[in-house]
Amino acid sequence: MTGPQGAGVMGVGVIGAGVISDKYLTSLTSFPDLRVLAVADLDTARAAAQAAKYGVPSSGAVADLLADPAIELVVNLTVPTAHVDVGLAALESGKHVWAEKPLAMDRQTGRKLLDRARERGLRVASAPDTVLGAALQTARRAIDSGVIGVPLSALALLQTPGPEDWHPSPEFLFQPGAGPLLDMGPYYLTELVQLLGPVHRVTGLGGRARDRRVIGSGPKAGVEFPVDVLTTVNALIEFERGGFAQAVFSFDSGVRRFLIEVTGPGGTVAVPDPNQFTGDTVLHLRGAAPETLAAQGPVTERGTGALELARAIRAGVPERASGEMAYHVLDAMLAIEESIAAGHPVEIASTVEVPPALPADWDPFAATL
Repeated sequence: MTGPQGAGVMGVGVIGAGVISDKYLTSLTSFPDLRVLAVADLDTARAAAQAAKYGVPSSGAVADLLADPAIELVVNLTVPTAHVDVGLAALESGKHVWAEKPLAMDRQTGRKLLDRARERGLRVASAPDTVLGAALQTARRAIDSGVIGVPLSALALLQTPGPEDWHPSPEFLFQPGAGPLLDMGPYYLTELVQLLGPVHRVTGLGGRARDRRVIGSGPKAGVEFPVDVLTTVNALIEFERGGFAQAVFSFDSGVRRFLIEVTGPGGTVAVPDPNQFTGDTVLHLRGAAPETLAAQGPVTERGTGALELARAIRAGVPERASGEMAYHVLDAMLAIEESIAAGHPVEIASTVEVPPALPADWDPFAATL
C-alpha cells in the first residue's frame, strides 16, 4: 500500500463506532482493495471495541485518525449534525470523504463541504450506496434496457410504525436532520433519481401523529423522548425529463411497506427495497405473467460506495454515489419540507448528472488496485 494520492490498496479510517459501524466494518474489512487502518469515536472505548472486533490495527480519538498519513479515505459515520464538521476536518487533513446520509443539514453547509473538496482536489461521496448493490443495479439495468419503455411514473412507499421499537437509542431519528424524510428519504429519492432523472419540482404535505415516543427495546426501554420532526410526509415529485412520482415517508403506519414501482407504456417494474442490498426485481409487462429477475452480482452491504469511490479515485474517473448526487437529493428533501410549510410547490435549484449503471460483472471482492 502506498501513501496518500498514490496507487494500490487504499487506507481507510472509520469515524463513528455506533450501531451502523458493524455493517460498514463487516464490508470494508472484506474488500481486498481497501485496508481499514483505524476506528475513531468520541467514546474511545467504543472505538477500541469495534477495532478489536474487526481486526483493525488502531483506534482512538478523531484527531489521531486524521493525523495518520496512511489513511486516504475517511468513512464518516457520525450523527447527521456532525456530518459536515467531520467531513471538513477530514478534507483539511488531505483525505477523501465517504459520508453517511444525509450529506448535510442544510444546503449552505452541504455546498461548503463539496466546494472545499473541489478546492483541495479531493472527493466527497455519500450514502446511500444501496443503489450500487446487485439488487437495485439489476432493476436499474432492466429499466435502462427499455423493457417498459420510457418511465412515466413511480410509486414510492416507506411506511413503518417507527424505529423506536427496535433501535436502542432512537432519539436522534426524531430530531431535525432525520425523521422519515431525511433519514429514509435518501434511499428512495436517490433510487428515483437513478431511474427517472433529476428532480424538477416537489409538492409536499405532512404531519406528526405524536409529540412524544417511548423507546421499546434495549437498556433505555421505557424512556420517553420528544418528537421534533414531521413523522408522515407525502410528496408529489416531478422530474426534469418528464414523469412524476408519488411518495409516502411515514413513521406512523401500522402497515409496513418498503417499495418502489416504476411504470411505463409497456408495464411496471417492482424494484427491490431501496434500503437493502438484496431482493428480486419483478416485471409486470402488459399481456404477460409477472417475471422475477434475481439480483445479478455479489451480495454486499454498506461500505460498497466507499469501495467504488476508492476505485474511481485510483482510475481517475467520476464516482457513482457522488456528493453532487447526495446534494441534489438533499435539495429535493429540503424543498419538500419548504413546500409543506409554504403550502405550494417548490422548484429545485440544483441538478445532477445520473451516472451509468455498474457493469453486471463488477466484483467488489476482486483485488483490482
